[in-house]
Amino acid sequence: MGSLPPQILGVPGSAGKIDAGKLGHLFRAQRSNLEHFFDHLDLARAADFAQTLLDAPGAVFFSGVGKSGIVAHKLAQTLASLGFARSAFLPPVDALHGDLGAVFPGDLLVLLSKSGASQELLALVPCARAKGARLLSLTSAAEGAGNPLATLCDVNVHLPLQRELCPFGLAPVTSAAIQMMFGDTVIAALMAARRLTKEKYAANHPAGKIGKSLIFKVKDVMKKKNELPLCKEGDMIMDQLTELTSKGCGCLLIVDEMLHLIGTFTDGDLRRTLKSSGAAIFNLTVGEMCNRNPRTISPDAMAVEAMQKMESPPSAVQFLPVVDYHNLVIGIITLHGLVTAGL
Repeated sequence: MGSLPPQILGVPGSAGKIDAGKLGHLFRAQRSNLEHFFDHLDLARAADFAQTLLDAPGAVFFSGVGKSGIVAHKLAQTLASLGFARSAFLPPVDALHGDLGAVFPGDLLVLLSKSGASQELLALVPCARAKGARLLSLTSAAEGAGNPLATLCDVNVHLPLQRELCPFGLAPVTSAAIQMMFGDTVIAALMAARRLTKEKYAANHPAGKIGKSLIFKVKDVMKKKNELPLCKEGDMIMDQLTELTSKGCGCLLIVDEMLHLIGTFTDGDLRRTLKSSGAAIFNLTVGEMCNRNPRTISPDAMAVEAMQKMESPPSAVQFLPVVDYHNLVIGIITLHGLVTAGL
């Protein structure tokens, strides 16, 4: 199988240059198109649509064809990510070939169509209604004979479209933009109405940085047990070099026999002690040179709080001993560990 030619036959090597002035004119034209949408949107109808979604007793499905289908897919995913409604994208053709089995009485089906005349959606309407679904539509064509979808649905919201930005007035450039803006704005209203908290939102986004910062606690990302660089205050500094370097924490945690935290000794402390004491370091104990007032954190604190505490004045630190309310050492959290965890 040969490789593709470097240039497809019939396509010029250069399509010309983008003129900044003409581009600016297009942006101004699109702003005018969007202002027309905002100025002419029926807010009462939009509120009725939003309330219907808020009161949905079952699942909420979105469907559309072409670019409207892409917007429908995105809105379904966004609504699902909020966690207060079962939501999914329902491809109209697939729905007519078995996927309609996911729809039950009381479910909502939101149909997106610029023209309101998409044959795939019109074919889906009677089948979805037979399953007991309630039908909502978002269309930009004037309601009437030329927009049968609006007539067939229980609720239709007219999304005012002045014109497409496309030079031919054909490509769904502006219409798709207003579909997305309308849908996302309604979803924001649902979030406010449901009093969605950051914690509930984060529960559905555990892999993202936002979710991790709101879900992960110190105890979820700390080193513990055999990973801890522990020593006693009477130990000689030079005898603890292996412990200082092998655990990857950049420090020693000085504890008593019951594991109460006494202080910390860092690799920075080692360098400063070497500079100031020279050969006398062989006769110094860790307890003589340790910091007896280190920053600490609770295992139940949020991991993001640990990062903030490490970076706080007077100077940043690379680790925090994790202690319980009896000052017993139960772990250590490091900046490297937080970064590795995606925070």
